[in-house]
Amino acid sequence: MNLRNPSYFRMATVAVALLIAAFIIMVLVGVVTHSPPAVLIECLLSEEIQFAIRLSIITSVISTLLCILVAVPVAYALARYTFPGKTVMNMLMDIPMALPPLVAGVGLLLFFGVSPVGKSLAAAGLAFVFTPLGIIMAQFFVNLPYMLRVTRSTFQGVNPRYEHVAKTLGCTDAQAFWRVTLPMSANGLLAGSVITWSKGIGEFGAGLMLAGATRMKTETLPLSLFLNMSTGKLEYAIAAATILIMISVVSLYAFERYGGATHVY
Repeated sequence: MNLRNPSYFRMATVAVALLIAAFIIMVLVGVVTHSPPAVLIECLLSEEIQFAIRLSIITSVISTLLCILVAVPVAYALARYTFPGKTVMNMLMDIPMALPPLVAGVGLLLFFGVSPVGKSLAAAGLAFVFTPLGIIMAQFFVNLPYMLRVTRSTFQGVNPRYEHVAKTLGCTDAQAFWRVTLPMSANGLLAGSVITWSKGIGEFGAGLMLAGATRMKTETLPLSLFLNMSTGKLEYAIAAATILIMISVVSLYAFERYGGATHVY
């Protein structure tokens, strides 16, 4: 390329990218710097925000572990095997990702609230409607497709020949998976887990519909932001938003650092 006559198309596309990046930075910095540091710290240390932080961390960690437990075997089957209905299954697995979160929340509310299965679970002591368990289920339902996508892409990036070699050396299918494929997929699984956890902490719509928005009971960070904005407590809302921004930035960095060739879409 002639450096003396740079492509105007190249300059235009780079300029647009820089403008969008600057716009995103200004929006985020505007949120973080809106409140004076002393006020922000005071809100972060308040009982309500501390409760929201604890509940968000606990529910998102549990839902992420559930996503990992389900995504690993399902993603491996979709990446390695051919079976009837595989295309349909791929589509079904992606539906929660395409649905608006509020629609997903309505579906979960009806399933766990009025269906025979939901009533049976409630009678057995597993109540999901307007409880922290509902937050976990909402996060799991909405975020599972993301973990599946990343995990499947990771498994597809591992050459099947390594597994074939392991089998010729006496490994069973399960042993080849545990000793070869899983260790080689560690970075991708870590990246998928981090981004799934981050999205779990930020889940709002489905959690609002299934678990409700009750202060000091089902109040996660996104719900705390919503409740405080609704009642005019802007400083508390800014505190919750600041934490969510920090989590998002760190999670995206970890995803880019360890994700390698994995993709969400």
